[in-house]
Amino acid sequence: MMGWEMVRSTDARCASQLAAVLLGTTILAGIPEVAFAQEAGQNPESAPAGEAGQTLAPAPQQTIKSIQVTGSERLEPQTVISYINLRIGQPYSKAAADQALKDLYSTELFKDVQITNNDGNVVIAVQENPVVNRIILEGNKRIKDDKILPEIKVAPRQIFTRSKIRADVARIIELYKRQGRYAATVEPKMVMLDQNRVDIVFEITEGPKSKVRQINIIGNEHFSDGKLRGEMVTKEARFFRIFSSSTSYDPDRMAFDQQKLRQFYLTQGYADFRVVSAVAELTPDKKDFIITYVVEEGKRYKFGDVKVESQLRDFDGEKLAKNLPMHEGDWYNAKLVEDTIDSLNETAGAFGYAFADVRPEYDRNKDDLTMGITFVIQEAPRVYVERIDINGNTLTQDKVVRREFRLAEGDAFNSLQVKRSTNRIKSLGYFQEKFEIEQKPGSGEDRIILEANVEEKPTGELQLSAGFSSLESFIFQASVRQRNFRGRGQTVGLSGSYSRYSKSVQASFVEPYVFDKNVSLGVDIYRRDYNSFNYYNSNRNTTYKQATTGFQVRAGVPLTEYITAIGRYTLNYDDVSLSQNQFYSIDEDGNYTCDPLRAGRYLCDALGKRLSSILGLSLVYDTLDNRVRPSRGETASINVDVAGLGGDVKYARLRANAAKYWPLGGGFIFSLSGEGGAIKGWGGDNVRLTDRFYLGEPQIRGFGIRGVGPRVIRQYLSQDENGDYTVENNKSDDALGGKYYYMGRAELEIPLGSGAREMGLRPSIFVDTGAVWSIKQPDLTDCATGCFIGTRDSDGNQLYYPANADGTYDTTTTTVDAQTNGLDNQAVGSTQYFTERFVGDTWKPRVAVGFGVNWNSPFGPFRIDISKVLLKQDGDDTKTFTFNVGTQF
Repeated sequence: MMGWEMVRSTDARCASQLAAVLLGTTILAGIPEVAFAQEAGQNPESAPAGEAGQTLAPAPQQTIKSIQVTGSERLEPQTVISYINLRIGQPYSKAAADQALKDLYSTELFKDVQITNNDGNVVIAVQENPVVNRIILEGNKRIKDDKILPEIKVAPRQIFTRSKIRADVARIIELYKRQGRYAATVEPKMVMLDQNRVDIVFEITEGPKSKVRQINIIGNEHFSDGKLRGEMVTKEARFFRIFSSSTSYDPDRMAFDQQKLRQFYLTQGYADFRVVSAVAELTPDKKDFIITYVVEEGKRYKFGDVKVESQLRDFDGEKLAKNLPMHEGDWYNAKLVEDTIDSLNETAGAFGYAFADVRPEYDRNKDDLTMGITFVIQEAPRVYVERIDINGNTLTQDKVVRREFRLAEGDAFNSLQVKRSTNRIKSLGYFQEKFEIEQKPGSGEDRIILEANVEEKPTGELQLSAGFSSLESFIFQASVRQRNFRGRGQTVGLSGSYSRYSKSVQASFVEPYVFDKNVSLGVDIYRRDYNSFNYYNSNRNTTYKQATTGFQVRAGVPLTEYITAIGRYTLNYDDVSLSQNQFYSIDEDGNYTCDPLRAGRYLCDALGKRLSSILGLSLVYDTLDNRVRPSRGETASINVDVAGLGGDVKYARLRANAAKYWPLGGGFIFSLSGEGGAIKGWGGDNVRLTDRFYLGEPQIRGFGIRGVGPRVIRQYLSQDENGDYTVENNKSDDALGGKYYYMGRAELEIPLGSGAREMGLRPSIFVDTGAVWSIKQPDLTDCATGCFIGTRDSDGNQLYYPANADGTYDTTTTTVDAQTNGLDNQAVGSTQYFTERFVGDTWKPRVAVGFGVNWNSPFGPFRIDISKVLLKQDGDDTKTFTFNVGTQF
């Protein structure tokens, strides 16, 4: 207010002086207005000037006698005076007072200042700016407080100024613009408190995300708008892109799209292509953007003469030219030229020329529209590794990183080995993924220094999870693992799980380099309890229990860079048991024995306690770029296990699997995988039920757990009042496994937007196939076409009623077991009727297609699959929808 009044009074004075000049009078600068008063009490502005030629004597300047500060609350008066140049004893002038006002306002401590002079007594009246008590954000949902508050410069206990608040509003709006919310508004409000304090409230209206409504392209003749839009990262907002972040406007992304357009045209032969202009217009409602590109395609070129000139003695330019991917007459492709340069550099590096320089020389002919290229390989010395430096490792020992190098100090440089070393260090999982081995010049032209600048990341893992699985109902898991124990590269782990049908505990230790030799050693000690079940109606019923206690020792030796041999020894103690009340009968001696009619003959053979001594060998081939989530490379393995070198079980088992991954571009990853195996008993020993192969969920999606392969289906019957027997809906299903199996999978991982990737969403479509077969058909019953069982007569006898050949049942004939005391769960006189079928023992493939999504959710990994079975066999158990939460899949 004071500043405005000063400007106004100054303007009035100027107007008065201008009027005086127009009247022919003279006013001397610097003379106070009161000097023009000729009589006491006369208005100074109306005082007449002197006679023509008369000079008025200037009024004497007043000397400052005192300076007084009023209105200050937090600041001491002497502090206020220290900000200005007015001092006692100095002459007072309006110019000095104006400068004092400017100096005080520049401190931003005051919202109002007035300076008055009363005969040399100067009074400075100030009104201080308030102090900020707190900052409050309201209305922000998309951007949380912890993201906005660091951008706000005004902080509690600071002095409030309007300029700072305006700057903070601009910063908040800029944050929302970065998220594509150009309609966001921020209204600051000030809440006055006592003691000259204020609360600053930023009321935020976030508004909708500004989408790209339309992308227009002008000037394209040879390619459609849709084709060119497909090359861009920015996409038009459509309902099917609801999870995509690429529909938001981003100036940086728009600049990148211009480069993408240029790259596309250069790969199609348009060497003169350029983007004339790119304009993004915001609609009046600030909800959408319309982007318009104006392009100039130019002429299309073909490759002319393509040659290689080599100044390196180990390279023959003519031979290299014959192996180039481009040929004369092909459409010009700039990406192919770049790849060729990289390939020639890599080839030179493989021969030890680390600093080889390949430069393309272009010969453009605008008459016949050809582009001739000569790749010139500059002369360079053969290079040797002078030194290998490891930097940035605070916990990990140097030797853990150094032993992954495929080059040693003094070796000839080889770019392929450097690349392989980079991948091996990344595969350790101890360091951040953005890692590359840097190549620096050594002490001479033929020397190079390899520098590994690593950035360590946490390698300890503590996982606690609880969830629900369609396989095992509720499941609880806990594990602790350290993958770089004491910085030595060792892995130590302890894990346990518990569910309705299984529980386990395991301790493990892995040393990848025993005594610093290229030999790995691993030890696992475990206890696993598993309850097998079958389905009766939609309910699962426990059939047998298997408890396994054992350990495994394994050692691995690399045979080549990509092939490893792994030997292992496993010792298991298995205890397989059944409920006596449900599956046992009593023999003639009064002993409980497993009843094949109730439990199945194969299950009866598997009961008991056995010791398995298993010796195994594996050959593993692996070139994957990432073992956790591969996108490129292949892997294959052959596994042989022989049980019977001691123990009670004798069999030989062979398994093989292979997988290959291809990046298709645009984030798509296609993979093919296959697996197969066989098992055979030896030494007169048959393969027991618990040692066979089983297939189903989750190996083959679209089928239930153990839903593929040989099985016995027991169909229960009911008798009506006329004595006729009809088939009920009730049935039980016992999977028997097989001695041979195979399975295959083709899967395409579909990329989503960056927002979905940050959430850990990875959808895919798949085709699964497989089969398990080859067991001897069990004896179903003693009946020709089936039988039913009357569990007890009035005397406690076990009764079997045989079926006639025509499917009717003879209730007059009974086969009576020995007199028994009865089983607890069988009521006297109760009757069950059933038939049995043996199905599914065939090599013919089962095929299912479907769609699935992996999600690394905050509460554990989640997998959901929706499948459609295309091929199945009689007896197979199909399932359309499956999911797992809180457990690995």
